[in-house]
Amino acid sequence: MKEKSENPELFFNRELSWCEFNHRVLEEAMDAANPLLERFRFAAIVASNLDEFFMVRVAALKQAIADGNEVQCPTGKPPSEILAAVTARVHQMTSQLYDEIDQQLLPQAAEQGIVLRTVGSLSEDQINWLEERFADEIFPVLTPMAVDPSHPFPVLLNLSLNLGVILESAAENEKPRLALVPIPSLLSRLWRIQESKNEFVLLEEIIRHFLPGLFAGQKILETGVFRVTRDAELELDDEGPANLLHVLEDELRKRRTNPYVRFEVEKSVSKEFLQTFLDQLAVRTEDVYQFPSAIDLRFFMMLADLPDFDRLRYKPYPPQIAVELEKPEDIWSVIRERDIVLHHPYESFEPVVRLVAEAAKDPDVLAIKQTLYRTSGDSPIIAALARAADAGKQVAVLVELMARFDEGRNIEWAKKLEEAGAHVIYGLMGLKTHAKILLIVRREKAGIRRYVHLGTGNYNDRTARLYTDIGLMTCDEDIGTDASGFFNTITGYSDPPEFKKLTMAPLGLRERFLHLIHRETLRARSGQPAVIHVKINSLVDSEIIRNLYEASEAGVLIKLIVRGICCLRPGIKGVSETIQVTSIVDRFLEHSRLFYFSNGGDEEYYCASADWMPRNLDRRVELLFPVTSEEGRKKMRATFDLLFADNVKARVLQPDGSYRMKKRKKNEEPIRAQEALYQMVLEERRTPRPPVFKPLSNV
Repeated sequence: MKEKSENPELFFNRELSWCEFNHRVLEEAMDAANPLLERFRFAAIVASNLDEFFMVRVAALKQAIADGNEVQCPTGKPPSEILAAVTARVHQMTSQLYDEIDQQLLPQAAEQGIVLRTVGSLSEDQINWLEERFADEIFPVLTPMAVDPSHPFPVLLNLSLNLGVILESAAENEKPRLALVPIPSLLSRLWRIQESKNEFVLLEEIIRHFLPGLFAGQKILETGVFRVTRDAELELDDEGPANLLHVLEDELRKRRTNPYVRFEVEKSVSKEFLQTFLDQLAVRTEDVYQFPSAIDLRFFMMLADLPDFDRLRYKPYPPQIAVELEKPEDIWSVIRERDIVLHHPYESFEPVVRLVAEAAKDPDVLAIKQTLYRTSGDSPIIAALARAADAGKQVAVLVELMARFDEGRNIEWAKKLEEAGAHVIYGLMGLKTHAKILLIVRREKAGIRRYVHLGTGNYNDRTARLYTDIGLMTCDEDIGTDASGFFNTITGYSDPPEFKKLTMAPLGLRERFLHLIHRETLRARSGQPAVIHVKINSLVDSEIIRNLYEASEAGVLIKLIVRGICCLRPGIKGVSETIQVTSIVDRFLEHSRLFYFSNGGDEEYYCASADWMPRNLDRRVELLFPVTSEEGRKKMRATFDLLFADNVKARVLQPDGSYRMKKRKKNEEPIRAQEALYQMVLEERRTPRPPVFKPLSNV
């Protein structure tokens, strides 16, 4: 067998691996054991995931082919071959998706009283009622567009839904005329038939039915709903522009006219209709995806959130306040007492919001420094930072403008913070800042003390209810010193410090992970037990993979939980026999990055903002931090144990790249990790805690 650095048989392609991840999401939509409206939600996620995949990964493959770039991925396949395989897999996936929707989900929803109707199926009274809504609320917003020599084909927005119209020619022997009607994105896709019922008609179907009113005196020959997807990757100078904010705003405007990478259209349209629009848009036939029913399934999120149908959704898991923080005493004394490890969404994100809010109003807080990657639309953290700056505190915030598809929102928040008096850094030249860190400098009787929060997820109070992440609150002196050094490095011209406990990418995180893996390899070679447990979102980096193969050859027992892309091939004789890869797709998005190394019995636990991808290790600012408190390590250990024990939602990666549901042993009780983790939090709250004896101190 070739050396592992060369052998393409040892790697999976990242794009095809991503397709398998999205198929696992599709399986959740197809799983009859899931509540009905949650299955609609998973279907919407499948569609939304595909949108981003085409805008970024498919667009990159197309660009590589156009540039004549035959640089191969570790599998040895050129971009053209990968694109062909991806296209075939996506067609297969979307066919399954629409079969499930049309044959299972929509009929079952109708049985529950949630009905998606066609206008033609409505009664005369209902159509009259709908016509009034159309005249009052829809018609004034519509803009029919003719396409002819004096009216060039309009620029279509990315992911925009449109109604194509073929009109009878104005004169004999002339070709039929072409027009289109953009479907207004600011109007709801779902329109109730009557206020008291959960019967709906799609916006585009209403417009189609009353279309003659927009083309008075014209004969409509054919209509078809279609949607376009554009390349949405931003092209910025690798050296970093002089004014990133202005350049990024320009690039966001350019994104509107980037090349098309996908054309979605109703299956019912004629060949002539299809070819007419392909010619106008310069789209190739291989980029066409035809569907038997509604295009752009993101509106299923609206169905999933319909009120009065709780019986068709997951049982609520209200986030719990961590036991250490449930008493009303001030948060500073609690953090001084012990490190606090929070596991979201089982434990509430509210203490993190509270920490920033308390810091904003506390007269003893002198400075607040924070990185922001993605925030919620009405972020309470942003509001607290603005209040702190307005009150005269030193507030320094690195707002990563290049957070993909959140660039516009981040620009808005950055400007708001600047107006409040905060010092805002708009990212770093050539690097994307993905680290999650908050530093609060407070004046106390004993002197200046630094409080730090580090996390695996974004400072987003909304996604913290949907994503699993770990956060650490601490006033450990070494971590505080490291945090100050980190911010001095990214906000000024300071040389990177010699970190005591944190590890930063791109200045040593790759080397740190390789060292930790190699240490276990050496222990295994010397006959000692050696174990590596890792939970990440993606495993792509070929150097990390080669080192895991070497560790496996040496006898290290390696268990990986990789939610999404995994380019490592497990179960290869003599190479990766001791490696097990599991993916868990469930009600919460598995987002935390957790690491365990047995280290000859002196166990080490870490959390990080980084996945094992080249971009995270080499082209982003990331942070790895240790969990050293006994309570925190216990929580990490229990999390790994339950995730590895999952036999309900766990799928195991096979050597051929497929995933199989984890087999449940005979008489084995079902274990669903996310449910068990929530129950563990509830049980911890029910268990009496021993009193803490606090010595008097000069604080």
